[in-house]
Amino acid sequence: MADHTQSDIRSDSNQSVEISSKSIPDCFGNLEIVFPMGSRGLRETPDNCMYLCAHKTPCLRQAMSGLKGIEVKEEMVERREKAGVIGFFERWSKKKALYREKEQVSSFKK
Repeated sequence: MADHTQSDIRSDSNQSVEISSKSIPDCFGNLEIVFPMGSRGLRETPDNCMYLCAHKTPCLRQAMSGLKGIEVKEEMVERREKAGVIGFFERWSKKKALYREKEQVSSFKK
């Protein structure tokens, strides 16, 4: 995986996170490694990431910030609707916001 620099890694408030690119593991920000689908059909953070990695929070933020992260958020909205936690309008609103976010991320990468 390519090395990430401090400017590549952003927190939710768009302030750079202080991480040296030398200390970042190869799995950093890889959604399928740091937040894979578990045996129960839900995404779970592996114990190695959760308890042994010093970069878990910025790593998960990086993993969830791309297109695959938006797809995970869409999965979560669908599960919440099926479980009856949210109704049609809230689901519609969240899906619309995620669609806009997906378009924004896609246009940013071009």
